[in-house]
This record gives sequence, C-alpha cells and structure tokens, in this order.
Amino acid sequence: MESPRTPKSHIVCVPYPAQGHVNAMMKLAKILRCMGFYITFVNSEYNHRRFIKSHGEEFVKGLPDFVYETIPDGLPPSDKDATQNIPLLCDSTRKTCYGPFRELVLKLECSVDVPPVTCVLADGTMGFAGRVARDLGIPEVQLWTASVCGYLGYLQYHELLQQGLVPFTDEKGIDETLNITIDWITGLSNIRRRDLPFIRVSSLDDILFDFLKFEAQDCLKSSAIIMNTFEELDEEGLEVLRVHNPNIYTIGPLDLLGSHFPEKEKGFMPVGSSLWKSDTNCLTWLNKWEHSSVVYVNFGSIAVMTEQQLKEFAWGLANSKLPFLWIKREDVVTDESASLPQEFFDEIKNRGYITNWCMQEKVLSHPSLGVFLTHCGWNSTVEAIYAGVPMICWPFFTDQLTNSRYVCANWEIGMEINRDVKREEITELVTEMIMGEKGKEIRHKSLEWKKKAIKATNVGGSSYNNFHKLIKKAFSCNDI
Repeated sequence: MESPRTPKSHIVCVPYPAQGHVNAMMKLAKILRCMGFYITFVNSEYNHRRFIKSHGEEFVKGLPDFVYETIPDGLPPSDKDATQNIPLLCDSTRKTCYGPFRELVLKLECSVDVPPVTCVLADGTMGFAGRVARDLGIPEVQLWTASVCGYLGYLQYHELLQQGLVPFTDEKGIDETLNITIDWITGLSNIRRRDLPFIRVSSLDDILFDFLKFEAQDCLKSSAIIMNTFEELDEEGLEVLRVHNPNIYTIGPLDLLGSHFPEKEKGFMPVGSSLWKSDTNCLTWLNKWEHSSVVYVNFGSIAVMTEQQLKEFAWGLANSKLPFLWIKREDVVTDESASLPQEFFDEIKNRGYITNWCMQEKVLSHPSLGVFLTHCGWNSTVEAIYAGVPMICWPFFTDQLTNSRYVCANWEIGMEINRDVKREEITELVTEMIMGEKGKEIRHKSLEWKKKAIKATNVGGSSYNNFHKLIKKAFSCNDI
C-alpha cells in the first residue's frame, strides 16, 4: 500500500555550480528548513563528487527533510578539485540543463516519498530552472547571489552596446577610457567605466558577456527575487530595481538572519557547504595574535593570478612584518608549476599562515582580524561588512569590480589595489590599515555598517521583516 503524501511545502533549490553561489543557497535553504519546508538541494554531479571527495559519503546522505539530488552540467567528466571553467560552465548549463532538471522535478512530483513540489528556488543565473517551473505550473522564486550594484551594472549591457562602449577595439582605447565617469545609470553612483561588471570584452561573441546580459534580464521577470543585502546598504539601487520588479526581498546578511534559527545546523556537518576541505587549525593560530592585528588574505574560489602577481602579493605581505593568514588555493595561479621561494617562507616564519581553504565566516569574526585583502565577491564583501572588518580590494571580474568601487568610494570601508599589483603598494596598504590613521577611520566606518547590518536582521529590522513577508507572499505559507 502506498504511503500518503504529506502536505508539507517542498522547495527545490538550484544553485549555480560554483562555491559562492552554493554557499548562499545553502544558507537560505537551511533557514527555510527551520521554517518547516521540505528541501531538495540540487547540485551538479561534478560538485556532488567534490563534496564526497572533501567530506566523505556521509556529507551527502541528507536528512529526513533535506535531501540532495544531482543533475549533469553538460561538461566532460573531470576529477579535478577546482572550480570549472566559468565561461564553458555558463554556456553548458543554459544549453543542456533544462531537460535533466525537468526530469528531476517530474520524478519528485511522482514520488510518494516526498511532498509535492510547491516552489522552485533557483539561482538568478540558472534561468533554465525557472523556465522548467513555469512550464510545469510550479511557482518559482530566484535568489540573486551577487550585489545590487553589480545587478544594475549587468542590466546596462544592452545600453553599453547601443552607445558603442563595448566591445573594446584596441588596448590603447582600454587605457584611455576606463577612468571615464559613468553618470547616466540611475541607481549607480561614483562609477567609472572600469567599475562596470565585465565590460572589458573584445568581442560580442564573449560567452560571459552574453550569458550575464540574458540571465540578468531574465531574472528580473521572476515572480520574486531574494537578495543577500539589507535596505540601508543598497537603498538607491533597490529603488531602481523595484521599478522593474516590486517583489524584491532583501533578507541579508544571511548569516545574521540565520542567528535567529540556532537549530539550522542540526544534522548538518560543521564544514557547511565547502567544496574544499577546510583547515580548522588556522582558527587556533589566530588566537595567539592581538586584537585587530592580522591581515587575512583570500581571493575566493574563482580568481586567478599570474606567478608575478603571486610574488608581489607574497613579498608585499612579508615586507610589512605583520602577521597574516593567507588562503591560497592550489589553482590560484594560472601556471600550476609556480611556487614561492624558500627565502619567502624563512622571512614569514612564525607570523605567516598559508593554507588551502578555511571557514571564512569564523575567520572574519575572530577578534584578531584587522583587515581583509579580498577579491570582492559578494559573499566575501557582505561577510566582511557584518563582521565589521575593513577591506583591501583587488577585484578579479564581473560584479567584483562594482563591489570594490562601492566598498571604497560609497560605503568608505576599504581601499583599492591597482590591478598591476606591486609589493610596495601591498606593504603600504596593509600597514596603513592596521596601524595608520586612515585605517582607523575606515575601521570605525566598518563598525558602523556592522551595527546597521545587525539592526536590519534583528527582530523588527528590515531584513527580518522582509524574510517573513517572503515566506507568506512568495512561498505562500501563512502558517508561521
């Protein structure tokens, strides 16, 4: 005899298959589980294997009300423990994932072991998932995991084409025009051409440019959009976005919102959603240093650099004589054979800690942290904001460029590094941030934003209230 289907609401979560996107979706999914929703979390087969490789089979067994499923990403099989080629991944997901995801949803719909699917919650760049939901008559909501300012930048791609500002035609033109102020984008302020996300393309056939142009516009059509920010931080940009879609819910920072759900980690492994094995010993190492004295360096899961840039960062840190924790992925350098000399390791002995990966939220909340040298991915940026840690910004691509500008020029909680990084500049900036007067001013401003983030997620705050509106309106759940 078949078991009766439970009336419990069932959300199918579909993150873009890269670390930062998975992190944000996982944080939200855990909170939704605490609100009584049944969760199906859909990873790519590639990332599913990476979870197992990093944390073991136990990690992906799931829970009675939180299960993992997979779909192929369309790329050739690989056992590499690294983020895939992003342009190829973007092109493949939009071309090949509709069919497999539709089959998965239909399988879930036919199963008597899980509740009926009541909503598809998709990453804002996984438009195929929203299309499957609409085609099957299932409500859909999108989680835009990047920034508000970056989103506004993506929405200008058509206008940039109309004005002839892309593609670039020659290297000299790049140098001469990048510092031109862009003052015609409503909702964006203090923006130069160089700060717009991913506009340094030399061909209209560029995969990422075309992908982001389409997905940003497509996401705007969603029945509801969730953003990991808070009203006061992005007030100007949110006002513009809501002209196009009034159903935008700011519920961040997600980690602070999650503090209202102490049971959210019940049953989950402490490594969170990391695709790499995290080094927990670095937290013990941080205990030995004074308050606000350590430089934390992490360029995220995607950014890469040249061997020369690696050496400039390394010697800039070493010459500062300051203690530092550096998260240096094995694939962070484009030349995988690149290495640092023994002379460098001799110089930083006892004051430099270098490892492959860490639990960043715990590192940023450590009292010894003085400054965060970052690529300005949105997760890293918002985590630094609610931790009250000032930033030194070296953006790599996409909305990281816009985030960096907002951190430094609009929110006044960071300083920017030239793309052509030099060790002298690194030494000067980290020293100023830890010991200088300008650093003190920026740290004070960072603590002010931390207080605002906490207020937004506290009971009665904008993010707290928006989350409960989201549950009632977007997920059609009034019994809370």
